[in-house]
Amino acid sequence: MPIKTLQIPTPDGLADAFAAFPDDGERHPGVLMYPDALGIRPVLHEMAQELADHGYYVLVPNFFYRHGPTPVVELPAYIGGEARDAVVARLMPLVEAHTTEHTLRDADACLAFLTAQPEVAAGPVAVTGYCFGGLLAARTAAAHPDRVAAVAAFHAPVHVDGPGLFAQLTARVHFGHAATDLTSEALAALNQVLDAAGVDHTSEIYPGTVHGFTMSDTDAYDPAGLQRHWDRLLPLLAHTLTAG
Repeated sequence: MPIKTLQIPTPDGLADAFAAFPDDGERHPGVLMYPDALGIRPVLHEMAQELADHGYYVLVPNFFYRHGPTPVVELPAYIGGEARDAVVARLMPLVEAHTTEHTLRDADACLAFLTAQPEVAAGPVAVTGYCFGGLLAARTAAAHPDRVAAVAAFHAPVHVDGPGLFAQLTARVHFGHAATDLTSEALAALNQVLDAAGVDHTSEIYPGTVHGFTMSDTDAYDPAGLQRHWDRLLPLLAHTLTAG
């Protein structure tokens, strides 16, 4: 399963990225995968390769490229405890500086780049993301209803843009929330908004999880939560895209 290092032209410069895809000479449906705020690192390579093993071309961009190439912030091999707190403190100004306008300009560029790759099949694509990347995934899908057939976000603050974001979604949606991120009452309120907007969705709390549960290089990691993520993501893609 090859990993290809790439540069995505955007209105604000070149965004470094990588792609994972089947090495079979065929064209496969495209998936744009936004990392969590910790950025591109070995665990993201592993997750992209896992998804590519199921027949997808997976493009993973560095959305903090305006601040430099990966790694934008130096990361320890295991991100936990005080080390995690220090990394998050360094990343928060980058998160706060990443405006909706940045997201939309980058989304245009990433989707154009993804669909132009010779290994990517014609037709709609999917977008998935983790933590802050999950919010970017939802914004991308909302801005491109004609191109994005499915969107999934995990332990992501998808509610921060309010009902206006959901009103623009035509893609099929899955939101997997950490138990520490959302109460059952907040989940019910969020799902009411999704229902009112007519969004075809599943939106649920993953039991026993904390924020960041999909990332195996952090102390938030929950193996059952990660497996539940695959159990939701893969059928979503299978129902909306045609994997090779």
